[in-house]
Amino acid sequence: MTENTVTRAVTTHVVGAGDDAITYDIHGDLTEATVDRPALFLFAGPMDASGLALLAARITDRPVVTYDPRGAGRNPVGTADITVEQHASDLHRVIAALGVGSVDAFGTSGGAVHLLALITAHPDDVRIAVAHEPPLAEHLPDRDAVLAVIADMKRTYAEQGDGAAMAKFIAFVTFDGPVPDDYLDAAAPDPEMFGMSSEDDGARTSPLLRNMPGTIAYNLEVDALRALGERLVVAVGVESGDTLAARGGRSVAAAVGVPVVEFPSHHAGFTDQPGYPGDPAGFAARLQEVLG
Repeated sequence: MTENTVTRAVTTHVVGAGDDAITYDIHGDLTEATVDRPALFLFAGPMDASGLALLAARITDRPVVTYDPRGAGRNPVGTADITVEQHASDLHRVIAALGVGSVDAFGTSGGAVHLLALITAHPDDVRIAVAHEPPLAEHLPDRDAVLAVIADMKRTYAEQGDGAAMAKFIAFVTFDGPVPDDYLDAAAPDPEMFGMSSEDDGARTSPLLRNMPGTIAYNLEVDALRALGERLVVAVGVESGDTLAARGGRSVAAAVGVPVVEFPSHHAGFTDQPGYPGDPAGFAARLQEVLG
């Protein structure tokens, strides 16, 4: 154990079977959850449970649940597109399997979109929902340009494979500001710039690309989200600038009519990756503050 972290037992479980099998982990003892401190469900998309480990270890006041989204981590792989509704259904099944009633939930990136869909379909599943940087295009002024870039990325994946598509993805999600109409006129980035091969290995099982375009093109049910009131928190990193996910988060907050809540660091501020340091301790403290 280190300062501001907790070491506790982690048990692994599976809900569903076959292609619908979803793996999740319980950190600590669910019987320690209370009405005021329910279990906290942390998730991303398509990042799997391992990416939330640093954050989970710093949530010391309640049991924590993490999971691998459909198609990622320890779950079955496939090649078909995955919809936001499928992810929301998976989250609902995990929460039901916990058997503890409502949870608090933190969803980041694609996971934030999936969380918005979950609380729309199953509002009683979650006490407080923190949607961190959902990369949604619906309410952006450059929506059409964003979706054109995603469509091009999807075509690249189908025709050239993972390396070429991921190079375009990385360049796009780090682009700061509205997407110009001539964005696609620029030369495609070289995968080797990002340490990836340009060779096509024939695989089409990437959980990230399988979520496209559904996650970014998802349409909110604004009235249902407004009905949640203060139970919905939309968060954006203070270092995220005008990247797509940050702009998406601000656009969701504006559409629903809630304030944007600032979190430390950047889009992946809950991690601490080489060359891309975050602030897991500060991030966890802010999350606990928001949850109350």
